[in-house]
Amino acid sequence: QVQLVESGGGLVQAGDSLRLSCAASGRTVSNYAMGWFRQAPGKERAFVAAISWAGGSTYYADSVKGRFTISRDNAKNTVYLQMNSLKPEDTAVYYCAATELWGTTPNLYDYWGQGTQVTVSS
Repeated sequence: QVQLVESGGGLVQAGDSLRLSCAASGRTVSNYAMGWFRQAPGKERAFVAAISWAGGSTYYADSVKGRFTISRDNAKNTVYLQMNSLKPEDTAVYYCAATELWGTTPNLYDYWGQGTQVTVSS
């Protein structure tokens, strides 16, 4: 079992930056690829970014490419999402998730955090 806890969300203005963290406990997350997803009110959960177990491969949704950066520190069992140039349309609850596979669809991920709210005002 892996327990994931996100932090770092908040209320910011358009153009600002935030860094989300996802702290893992239980089994070491170095065995898992990690992803960030987000869900806005009334919308389905959407893929944001993923990183391979060793950090050598990353993948981003087109909507965040060039603005967001996913990284991981396996020694700290933590995954990060650096979000720059935030836009109002980035407003959502952000979730981190772990998978033994690799992909962008939520059903590939076995473990989920509780989410952290990010609100971007215009």
